[in-house]
Amino acid sequence: MISGEFDVVVVGAGNAGMCAALAARGEGARRVLVLEAAPFDERGGNSRYTAGALRFVYNGVDDLLKLCDLSETEIATSDFGTYTQDKYYDDLGRLTDYRSNPDMAELLITKSQETLLWMRGKGIRFAPMYSRQAFKHDGKFVFWGGLALEAWGGGPGLVEGLFNSCEKHGIAVAYEARGEKLIADDDGVHGVIANVEGKTTEIRCKAVVLACGGFEANAEMRTRYLGPGWDLAKVRGTKFNTGGGIKMALEIGAMPYGNWSGCHAVGWDYGAPEFGDLSVGDNFQKHSYPFAIMVNAEGERFCDEGADFRNYTYAKYGREILNQPHQFAWQIFDQQVVHLQRDEYRIRRVTKVTANTFEELADKMAETGAAVNKAAFLKTMADYNAAVDRSTPYNPTVKDGRTTRGLKIDKTNWAMPLEKPPYEAYCTTCGVTFTFGGVKIDTDGRVLDTAERPISGLYAAGELVGGLFYFNYPGGTGLVSGSVFGKIAGTSAGQQVGRNT
Repeated sequence: MISGEFDVVVVGAGNAGMCAALAARGEGARRVLVLEAAPFDERGGNSRYTAGALRFVYNGVDDLLKLCDLSETEIATSDFGTYTQDKYYDDLGRLTDYRSNPDMAELLITKSQETLLWMRGKGIRFAPMYSRQAFKHDGKFVFWGGLALEAWGGGPGLVEGLFNSCEKHGIAVAYEARGEKLIADDDGVHGVIANVEGKTTEIRCKAVVLACGGFEANAEMRTRYLGPGWDLAKVRGTKFNTGGGIKMALEIGAMPYGNWSGCHAVGWDYGAPEFGDLSVGDNFQKHSYPFAIMVNAEGERFCDEGADFRNYTYAKYGREILNQPHQFAWQIFDQQVVHLQRDEYRIRRVTKVTANTFEELADKMAETGAAVNKAAFLKTMADYNAAVDRSTPYNPTVKDGRTTRGLKIDKTNWAMPLEKPPYEAYCTTCGVTFTFGGVKIDTDGRVLDTAERPISGLYAAGELVGGLFYFNYPGGTGLVSGSVFGKIAGTSAGQQVGRNT
């Protein structure tokens, strides 16, 4: 399979890489090769570990009908809302402290729906996120937080669809093929040196697209760039994202760019393995904390669980958990809110204790090896319950303003006194999803050097590109940004091949 010269080689076989490969093929690149570092059974990068949520611009149900089939009953019983360009700009700006590169932000937002329509044309299917992103209120399913659709079958379904589409379009995929070095000279990039099934292999081509993820699975790089303690974080996704693509680009003069000390990090089950487990997927996450309270080993709350919809806080609260003593936190629910828990709370592999009193709950927490200071915990629970403003109606579909008053850290929405046992507690630690720093690209997906000049023949997309996310991240943006910039990079690479043929 790996013989002769290729038109385009894509390093990385996740969502961004496969979109790049399909786009290059669509521009007339005849020989397109994708290098997948993982074996066949683990293919798909971080994309395969995601829930598949997609944040894109839509102005109502008519836009959703362009992307997925909805029955008359679904339309009649659902309030999908809208997610306008202005709202997308506001969310991305607010969550990144307005540091997001404006050109990249504009491409992401204005091309989001267009790119998903293109993907649907390639056979990718989408569906409404009823189980994760809608609550029933006044007889209707109300979608909240700017998200309405997901990839059919979640991340695994998205990956399967992309690989099927690439196969249909004659795109070759090499497994256990790790890119190690770019073949480059003064005239640009001419190929990749890869380790393919244990053998060093030189692969010549006319254009390279790097789309092989960040450095989150590399404990040394996490500690070097994210800081002390990050070597202790669990990795939410693939173990193959070790920063290789970034290193390859930097070695030939690419510009480092973006929030190198930042990452997407979530609350992740305390008993989860060191790297992602495909049999569980994203279900080790525990993202219903806005309807709970979180306490650390000292028995104290440390963040405002109800600061915003979980879509806008979950990607940064993993860091908060990592910063706590012994790197864990417990989420506490009572029976008034357990029905609001996402499906991931009901899996078999979960660190959970249940009790009818807070005293008993604390004792059971200690038995798991993640003990809390019992006296402080009991005081925290009493103080919290006493501080809840019960006069404001509780509504999980909006930021309801039901708050606590007078606490060191008030809960600003969805404050419910915990007083209806049995109580449930779930232990979480930090799970890192992807890193925010990477290389700089232009609006054509071309990698720029340290003088901000394009490196001929080199393109990039996905999580190894810096400049889009800083400090935080709006949920569902990762897959869409991978698709948008993957399509851009692949289109540009294919067009370059056409010009040089």
